[in-house]
Amino acid sequence: MTLSAQAAREQSTPEVIIETRDLSRVYPGVVALDSINYRVYRNKVNVLIGENGAGKSTMMKMLAGVESPSSGQIFLDGEPVTLSSTHQAEKHGISIIFQELNLFPNMNVMDNIFIANEFFQRGRINEAYQYELAKSLLERLELDVDPLTPLGELGIGHQQLVEIARALSKDTRVLIMDEPTSALSQSEVKILFNVIEQLKRRGVTIIYISHRLEELMEIGDHITIFRDGRFVSERSVSDASIPWIIEQMVGDKRKHFDYQPAPRGVRVLRVEGLTALHQSGGYRLNNVAFDLHKGEVIGIYGLLGAGRTELFKGLIGLLPCQQGSIHLNDENICKSSFQARLRKGLALVPEDRQGEGVIQMMSIRSNMTLSKLSLQGFRRAWTWLNPQREQTRVGDMVQQLAIKVSDTGLPITSLSGGNQQKVVLGKALMTNPQVVLLDEPTRGIDVGAKTDVYHLIGRMAHQGLAVMFSSSELDEVMALADRILVMADGRITADLSRQQITRERLITASTPQD
Repeated sequence: MTLSAQAAREQSTPEVIIETRDLSRVYPGVVALDSINYRVYRNKVNVLIGENGAGKSTMMKMLAGVESPSSGQIFLDGEPVTLSSTHQAEKHGISIIFQELNLFPNMNVMDNIFIANEFFQRGRINEAYQYELAKSLLERLELDVDPLTPLGELGIGHQQLVEIARALSKDTRVLIMDEPTSALSQSEVKILFNVIEQLKRRGVTIIYISHRLEELMEIGDHITIFRDGRFVSERSVSDASIPWIIEQMVGDKRKHFDYQPAPRGVRVLRVEGLTALHQSGGYRLNNVAFDLHKGEVIGIYGLLGAGRTELFKGLIGLLPCQQGSIHLNDENICKSSFQARLRKGLALVPEDRQGEGVIQMMSIRSNMTLSKLSLQGFRRAWTWLNPQREQTRVGDMVQQLAIKVSDTGLPITSLSGGNQQKVVLGKALMTNPQVVLLDEPTRGIDVGAKTDVYHLIGRMAHQGLAVMFSSSELDEVMALADRILVMADGRITADLSRQQITRERLITASTPQD
């Protein structure tokens, strides 16, 4: 039940550090937040959860000064505040770790940590001090990286830890973590949880957003649930349960996924001895071999750095491979360019949605048709677009993927993370592929959007497409796959049919051997 503003005032206590009263945010055609009364409890891990599009990230952007409310007020320590910029929010002690990485890959790790927050001495940046402080922050996160390492050389999970180190470098009273573990391995998640406990002991309040329900139950103290831009309920985590959380999140829209194997067709992809070398020595891919058939869904499981992303990039032509062969419909495509492989029927949905999946300056419609345009799918002639055909195809794809959008001409950034991911999936399907490669397709999206992706994978298989997806979630890969390939150190360490799959086998095979 939503609290009125008057009731919120009467119930405000010293335990509440941040409170919003009738806070709303309206975009053209979309009400992202509708008169929200939300409370953040001091020195607690305040879990905020809801489906993609529920308004979580919009709320966090307003608390962090990224965006301004359309109406309503924000109170800090019982006093009204105006947070019109991130700098102003940081002056009040509010920092944010964004869901999508907000880093500069062409700069080194140290400069990323201290950008816009540099330490000056006699008018110059004290780089020696910053280096030692950056080294200390990275050691707290157990990240064995020299602060002068170019950020672009790090994997997505390690870049996420650098983002966290940047937030820790500031004098923070309230730290907002928007999907901080979406790219982290299980061991890195444990390290982050230890850091959160340290911050609580130092009096830092945490606002924590995640779609991993077991994770929320482990780390959270207080839980608040949003649905469709509205406050739904709040309670102590100790009084909550996962079934209750799901019921509150989805209401009467609860979804369920049942595995239904598709008929297995002819072999469409054959990979033999695929090998890619690191520039500094060692293997990125080491003698990888497997077959993939039409109607088959293969899951790739492995720890961070196992070679899952490298395998997909090698198949699509974005990673040079020194040895091996890739046969698509019995044609060796190893010497084909990325564009040629796209034309021949390979499509990739990348792990890094923001960096490699969408162009933020472009509209939803333009993002979805980008790959198809490169294959001349919407051209009347060589240089002219066919807007009517483009709009029709995009509209069909929006309906097919259940993308929540009022106008496909809006910027892609107006969508929630889950709906952006569906746009990236739509872009891949626009190319009419035979083989679809999905690298962590459910990273950072909610339980409802995940189920939509699961159903989409099932539909693709039943339509005769061959599907490969990677996941770092054991339950997910076990639920979806006909077969699972386990990777470690760039090698396939196990090839298991659905009947052979057990958690113990997957965990054992994914552990690198000395």
